Amino acid sequence: MKLISWNIDSLNAALTSDSNRAQLTRKVLDTIVEYDADVIAIQETKLSAKGPTQKHIDALAEELPGYEIAWRSSEEPARKSYAGTMFLYKNNLQPTVTFPEIGAPETMDKEGRIITLEFENCFVTQVYTPNAGGNLDRLEKRQVWDEKYREYLTTLDKQKPIIASGDYNVAHQEIDLAHPDRNHFSAGFTDEERAGFTELLNKGFSDTFRYLHGDVEGIYSWWGQRVKTSKINNSGWRIDYFLVSDRLADQVKTSKMIDSGKRQDHTPIFLEINI
Repeated sequence: MKLISWNIDSLNAALTSDSNRAQLTRKVLDTIVEYDADVIAIQETKLSAKGPTQKHIDALAEELPGYEIAWRSSEEPARKSYAGTMFLYKNNLQPTVTFPEIGAPETMDKEGRIITLEFENCFVTQVYTPNAGGNLDRLEKRQVWDEKYREYLTTLDKQKPIIASGDYNVAHQEIDLAHPDRNHFSAGFTDEERAGFTELLNKGFSDTFRYLHGDVEGIYSWWGQRVKTSKINNSGWRIDYFLVSDRLADQVKTSKMIDSGKRQDHTPIFLEINI
């Protein structure tokens, strides 16, 4: 099975805008097509509560033909056109699709952050983890989210093995970002968030990139847009992951970042697994 996960930062902009950034995004979509993935997970779609329009659906069908779509958008009382996730899966597959709510605080359960596909021999689930906020004003709520999400994955794992992907909004180790020394109090690299990710892995899950590549440094999945030279200088963070149940780890063939060219922000990640 081949899978891709990508925080696209606005599916609408990617599919309908003619801006330079949108053009760069569509070039990444062209690259994704070449991987012929069975399942594509997309985070931060930023679609309305009604989901993709017919224009979006037609554009996706043209760019990525042969896929069924499952989506969940942010809905009231959560913010409009915020967060959101989508799965594209090949139309010869017939998973059971669920949109779990995990008892998360505030409006997080209504922000369209998790979709799960159930196949005969595994679950494939994706997440767009809430950010702790620029001033860490959401850090305590983020810790509750991490606990609830961990409980959810553990429950699934008791039924059948899991492939979990998404934007986890945390760089787990110091080697997962370019400048750990100046970011210990930054969202995504606080001790609390890192400990939460460690606890998740300790529940029986493997970070597939580290499983295959060990302590390799300098490979990231996100470069901030606000600093124009962040990607040129490789001043990035690895905050996007493919996790698998420990019992699947030795079946992983490939776990890597997909080259997104000049486009800053998130790059897609790719997993190939024998399952």
